[in-house]
Amino acid sequence: MGGYIALEIIRQAPERVAKLALINTQARPDTEEATARRRGLMERARRGELRAARDEMFPELVHPSRRDDSGIRQLVHVQGEDVGIEGYLRQQTAIIARVDSRPTLATIKCPTLVLTGDQDNTIPNAFSKEMAEGISGARLVVLENCGHLPQPEQPAATVRALVEWLGTPVVSGPRTA
Repeated sequence: MGGYIALEIIRQAPERVAKLALINTQARPDTEEATARRRGLMERARRGELRAARDEMFPELVHPSRRDDSGIRQLVHVQGEDVGIEGYLRQQTAIIARVDSRPTLATIKCPTLVLTGDQDNTIPNAFSKEMAEGISGARLVVLENCGHLPQPEQPAATVRALVEWLGTPVVSGPRTA
């Protein structure tokens, strides 16, 4: 959800953003199919089935080589428990209501990193490429052997991409309105 929030911040207060990292996210709004899936998951959460739903979704979140990775699976559950059911419902409601950010991509003037996994089954790589092409000077990084969760799946490669990107100079400071 961080990418959706970052895109909203840059839309509302671009002068406050010096650099932007968009990691496994997209600029497009939810499709009808995605919204229907989210609503189904929300209903399962209300019935107390969120952990089971996360277990079912886990193989699609990670690279095929990590489908049996109990450590990453446990991390997904711990993060979900930290958010709680009410938080999850609020997040899904916000994601469903998000606007189409594609029209504003060209207005982004700060150094931008778009990072994705080569086998992200949640957000297709074409959507990451679309964002990178829509933002002048954006750097697209596609991590190999990685699904939708690059931080736990490919931590060293994720850190390397972020460190390289953080080293990109900000030419004139944060963008001003």
